[in-house]
Amino acid sequence: MRTSRLEAFSDGVLAIIITIMVLELHVPEEPTLAALGGSATGFLTYLLSFVYIGIYWNNHHHMFHVVEHVDGTVLWANLHLLFWLSLYPFTTAWMDETDLARTPLVVYGVNLLAAAVAYYLRQRTIFRTPGGDRLREAL
Repeated sequence: MRTSRLEAFSDGVLAIIITIMVLELHVPEEPTLAALGGSATGFLTYLLSFVYIGIYWNNHHHMFHVVEHVDGTVLWANLHLLFWLSLYPFTTAWMDETDLARTPLVVYGVNLLAAAVAYYLRQRTIFRTPGGDRLREAL
């Protein structure tokens, strides 16, 4: 099948993930820069996760610009990646709300690693599909 539905679905999921993350940012109660400074950790953890999501979206775009057709295995591999990415708002918020405590920080790192592994597995899955050589050549 063509990649258009997979791309549209993935774009929608990634947009929702970013929206959920920004909604987790807390607005300061006071209208001062000092009060805004209290939100610095939340903003920085949001920024980090936003950049990661942006990297995945950008790579996803370039990958499916080269790939013309996918099969059910690629769809499931893509869902596997989206699962791990969908946990970013949770692990980002937990890390922020606990002031970067060790366990939430480790869980966040595991989340990042799991998404990277899922991306790699999706790429390997695409290599095995008809036309997957185009992606291999592009990389």
